Amino acid sequence: MSGAVVFFDPVFEEHKTGYGHPERPERLRASLGALEESGLLDAVDIRPPADATLRDIGLIHSQKYIEQVQRVSEGGGGQLDMDTTLSEASYRAALRAAGALVNSVDGCLSGEFSRSFCLVRPPGHHALPNRGMGFCVFNNVAVGARYATSRKGLDRIMIVDWDAHHGNGTQDVFYKDPSVMYVSLHQYPHYPGTGEVDETGQGNGKGYTINLPFPAGTGEEHYLEAFERVIIPAGRRFAPDLVMVSAGYDSHVGDLLCSMRLNDLSYRKMTGLLVGLAKECCNGRLIVTLEGGYNLEAMARSVVQTTGALAGVEVSGKDEAAEATASAGKAKEIISRAASLAGV
Repeated sequence: MSGAVVFFDPVFEEHKTGYGHPERPERLRASLGALEESGLLDAVDIRPPADATLRDIGLIHSQKYIEQVQRVSEGGGGQLDMDTTLSEASYRAALRAAGALVNSVDGCLSGEFSRSFCLVRPPGHHALPNRGMGFCVFNNVAVGARYATSRKGLDRIMIVDWDAHHGNGTQDVFYKDPSVMYVSLHQYPHYPGTGEVDETGQGNGKGYTINLPFPAGTGEEHYLEAFERVIIPAGRRFAPDLVMVSAGYDSHVGDLLCSMRLNDLSYRKMTGLLVGLAKECCNGRLIVTLEGGYNLEAMARSVVQTTGALAGVEVSGKDEAAEATASAGKAKEIISRAASLAGV
């Protein structure tokens, strides 16, 4: 059994977003280059994923929306909204990005490997069932989670989203679903404006959504405190059959769009905590998928540290110094409130 696998395909770089767009193909090339330079490619397998089927995508998205994406893309490209651009290859790239999550679920459950990193684009966590938004086309992590429960028979999936933007699409899909625990740590207020601490689920899903809406300038100390006081205890109690991560690197201090204060090693530490949780609960099954992150160098280094933690390999490298949280009192207040709401 391989310990960790990276899923990548060159078609992801053919999803063109236009001059000046922050979610650009170079994000993946920078990450692959950093993985090669780090030596991690000797410790992980890189595999091309298969496309998700339309039936797989239809677990989350409406037929009308799927057809819209195909029509706009194959017609030469266009806009899904003011931020979300399609090119001629975007439909193929989006199918394959979701396919990486499906392949990851299959591989983890078969015992072929226990952990994977899906180095994919377009990203997915903002995508709603009936529309794309925020650079996202199909909700990759949601497709993977729903595939795991509906097709593979898993009872409980935990999704941790550390992108600096709240994953409104993922929350929306699973807000009434007790089989999926969705946890988000994000900058607030910020795009897309959702993810307040008292958004905890609805109906049968009440209590299975946990939001940590941190103020701008929150650093590693309080992210790790949130893991130790809220996320890991809630995860142990939930006892997931599979842990998934929406890994955005725009919470890095060097990011261009957000204002958080994590550094490269912060992502290794968070990944390590989730590796430990997965070993406790689900035979180590952990799937990470790329979301945001717009400083090419900082993102690439952070992908290396995440992958190193998945593979159990120490990786040295350049890093920004850790910075203290700008509004420590507010961050601690959010953690305490989230812990109270989650009952941990």
